Amino acid sequence: MARLGLVVAEFNRSVTAEMEDAALSAAEARDAEVVDVTSVPGAYDSPLAADRLARRDDVDAVAVVGAIVTGDTNHDEVIGNATAQKLTDVSLERDTPVTLGVTGPGMSGAEARERVENAAHAVDGALDLVAELEDDS
Repeated sequence: MARLGLVVAEFNRSVTAEMEDAALSAAEARDAEVVDVTSVPGAYDSPLAADRLARRDDVDAVAVVGAIVTGDTNHDEVIGNATAQKLTDVSLERDTPVTLGVTGPGMSGAEARERVENAAHAVDGALDLVAELEDDS
């Protein structure tokens, strides 16, 4: 059984609460154990939490979920790009799958609600990668 760490951004909680539920349901459907759910203020804050989870011996992969909604400036693009890059760095530095279930940037709140299932896709991707990497070892 694969063991998963889950990072959930609290910003836009009306969306991310549903994303958390979708991620947990996806893990249960795949018979994966979610060993820790770590809440962070926003998507930008997720790389540190993902890194801490990826360091743990009882975590095989980390899925990160959040929603970055556009505003009046390009702040959402800055947050999205920085988050994606740093989560990639964590995955490579820790040799642990870290998947990006953060939606946005460039979307409205309504579009974010339409993309809640991306959280389940992040969990599926993490678990698929764990299985694939185990097969290669």
